[in-house]
Amino acid sequence: MIYFDRTPNIVEWQSEEFFIPYKSPVDGKIHRYFPDFKIKVLNKHKNFESILIEVKPFKQTQPPIVQKRKTKKYINEVTTYLTNEAKWKAAMNFCGDRKWKFQLITEKELGI
Repeated sequence: MIYFDRTPNIVEWQSEEFFIPYKSPVDGKIHRYFPDFKIKVLNKHKNFESILIEVKPFKQTQPPIVQKRKTKKYINEVTTYLTNEAKWKAAMNFCGDRKWKFQLITEKELGI
Protein backbone atom coordinates (compact mmCIF):
# COMPACT_ATOMS: atom_id res chain seq x y z
CA MET A 1 0.00 0.00 0.00
CA ILE A 2 2.96 2.28 0.55
CA TYR A 3 3.84 1.52 -3.07
CA PHE A 4 0.45 2.87 -4.18
CA ASP A 5 0.94 6.04 -2.13
CA ARG A 6 4.44 6.63 -3.49
CA THR A 7 3.79 5.90 -7.16
CA PRO A 8 2.97 9.17 -8.96
CA ASN A 9 0.82 7.68 -11.75
CA ILE A 10 -1.46 5.92 -9.22
CA VAL A 11 -4.00 8.64 -8.55
CA GLU A 12 -6.38 6.62 -6.38
CA TRP A 13 -6.52 3.26 -4.63
CA GLN A 14 -8.96 1.27 -2.50
CA SER A 15 -8.69 -1.92 -0.49
CA GLU A 16 -11.63 -4.35 -0.24
CA GLU A 17 -14.15 -1.51 -0.70
CA PHE A 18 -16.77 -3.44 -2.66
CA PHE A 19 -17.82 -6.99 -3.49
CA ILE A 20 -18.47 -8.99 -6.62
CA PRO A 21 -21.09 -11.75 -6.43
CA TYR A 22 -20.00 -15.17 -7.69
CA LYS A 23 -21.47 -18.65 -7.73
CA SER A 24 -19.42 -21.15 -5.75
CA PRO A 25 -18.66 -24.39 -7.59
CA VAL A 26 -18.38 -26.07 -4.19
CA ASP A 27 -21.86 -25.45 -2.78
CA GLY A 28 -23.66 -23.87 -5.77
CA LYS A 29 -24.57 -20.77 -3.73
CA ILE A 30 -23.95 -17.10 -4.44
CA HIS A 31 -21.13 -15.65 -2.33
CA ARG A 32 -19.42 -12.26 -2.12
CA TYR A 33 -15.86 -11.76 -3.35
CA PHE A 34 -13.97 -8.72 -2.05
CA PRO A 35 -11.03 -7.99 -4.40
CA ASP A 36 -7.86 -6.93 -2.62
CA PHE A 37 -7.34 -3.63 -4.42
CA LYS A 38 -8.75 -1.30 -7.03
CA ILE A 39 -6.37 1.31 -8.35
CA LYS A 40 -6.80 4.15 -10.81
CA VAL A 41 -3.71 4.98 -12.82
CA LEU A 42 -2.78 7.64 -15.32
CA ASN A 43 -1.27 5.69 -18.23
CA LYS A 44 1.43 6.83 -20.66
CA HIS A 45 -1.26 8.16 -23.02
CA LYS A 46 -2.55 10.41 -20.19
CA ASN A 47 -5.77 8.37 -19.87
CA PHE A 48 -7.16 7.02 -16.62
CA GLU A 49 -7.37 3.23 -16.24
CA SER A 50 -8.91 1.25 -13.42
CA ILE A 51 -7.27 -2.01 -12.41
CA LEU A 52 -8.66 -4.61 -10.03
CA ILE A 53 -5.84 -6.46 -8.26
CA GLU A 54 -5.95 -9.78 -6.42
CA VAL A 55 -2.91 -10.98 -4.48
CA LYS A 56 -2.58 -14.75 -3.95
CA PRO A 57 0.16 -17.28 -3.26
CA PHE A 58 1.35 -18.76 -6.56
CA LYS A 59 0.40 -22.24 -5.40
CA GLN A 60 -3.27 -21.21 -5.17
CA THR A 61 -3.23 -20.02 -8.79
CA GLN A 62 -2.31 -23.46 -10.15
CA PRO A 63 -4.60 -26.49 -10.36
CA PRO A 64 -3.65 -29.13 -7.79
CA ILE A 65 -1.84 -32.22 -9.04
CA VAL A 66 -4.33 -35.08 -9.19
CA GLN A 67 -3.67 -37.62 -6.47
CA LYS A 68 -4.92 -41.15 -5.94
CA ARG A 69 -5.61 -40.63 -2.24
CA LYS A 70 -8.21 -37.97 -1.52
CA THR A 71 -6.66 -36.59 1.65
CA LYS A 72 -8.06 -33.58 3.52
CA LYS A 73 -5.14 -31.53 2.26
CA TYR A 74 -5.85 -32.48 -1.36
CA ILE A 75 -9.59 -31.79 -1.02
CA ASN A 76 -8.80 -28.40 0.52
CA GLU A 77 -6.42 -27.55 -2.35
CA VAL A 78 -9.06 -28.49 -4.95
CA THR A 79 -11.77 -26.53 -3.14
CA THR A 80 -9.52 -23.47 -2.81
CA TYR A 81 -8.51 -23.56 -6.47
CA LEU A 82 -12.07 -24.01 -7.75
CA THR A 83 -13.33 -21.20 -5.51
CA ASN A 84 -10.53 -18.87 -6.61
CA GLU A 85 -11.18 -19.70 -10.25
CA ALA A 86 -14.89 -18.83 -9.85
CA LYS A 87 -13.99 -15.54 -8.14
CA TRP A 88 -11.54 -14.58 -10.89
CA LYS A 89 -14.02 -15.40 -13.64
CA ALA A 90 -16.62 -13.20 -11.93
CA ALA A 91 -14.01 -10.44 -11.51
CA MET A 92 -13.02 -10.60 -15.20
CA ASN A 93 -16.68 -10.31 -16.24
CA PHE A 94 -17.19 -7.45 -13.76
CA CYS A 95 -14.11 -5.65 -15.12
CA GLY A 96 -15.06 -6.30 -18.74
CA ASP A 97 -18.44 -4.65 -18.22
CA ARG A 98 -16.69 -1.54 -16.87
CA LYS A 99 -13.68 -1.53 -19.22
CA TRP A 100 -11.36 -2.14 -16.27
CA LYS A 101 -8.41 -4.52 -16.14
CA PHE A 102 -8.04 -7.47 -13.79
CA GLN A 103 -4.60 -8.44 -12.54
CA LEU A 104 -3.61 -11.42 -10.43
CA ILE A 105 -0.36 -10.93 -8.52
CA THR A 106 1.67 -13.62 -6.73
CA GLU A 107 4.93 -13.60 -4.83
CA LYS A 108 6.66 -14.16 -8.20
CA GLU A 109 5.48 -10.79 -9.55
CA LEU A 110 6.34 -9.15 -6.22
CA GLY A 111 9.84 -10.64 -6.29
CA ILE A 112 9.43 -12.41 -2.97
